[in-house]
Amino acid sequence: MPYEWTSPPHSTPQTMHLWPHNSLPARGMAAFVLSTFTMILIPVLALLGSPLLWGLLPFTLAAVWGIYWALQRNHKARQIDEHLVLGKTMASLTRTNPTGDVQEWDCDRYWTQVTKYDDEGPVPHYITLRGKGREVEIGAFLSEEERIALYDDLQRALRR
Repeated sequence: MPYEWTSPPHSTPQTMHLWPHNSLPARGMAAFVLSTFTMILIPVLALLGSPLLWGLLPFTLAAVWGIYWALQRNHKARQIDEHLVLGKTMASLTRTNPTGDVQEWDCDRYWTQVTKYDDEGPVPHYITLRGKGREVEIGAFLSEEERIALYDDLQRALRR
């Protein structure tokens, strides 16, 4: 699961690390782009020595570059990192966005509320933390089942 408690359950402070799922590592992306390039070139090889080759080659290279660019952009967009720290008296959430800017939220742990919006949020089972006059999202990049499990984990952790 793309989140984990990085400290034991009954220790203080409790720390949770959340990150988006990465199903295609860098080596996998390189292999995919190379195999796509090879598969696209197979029909083009029949045109070797023909003037048509020079007409198709730019479009072939543009297609491979487009796939590479889309995969790189997707990888950069998923460079999100969230850390939740539940201390004895304070709860704090730090989110590092793909652009590198950091967003922070903290609240007295006693007043921290976990809310799950089943249908009203931007994604199903949208989870927020509320306290100190603010409501912040947590784990919006997780899958639906992972957000349900996260909500249960946060409820248990805040009750302790």
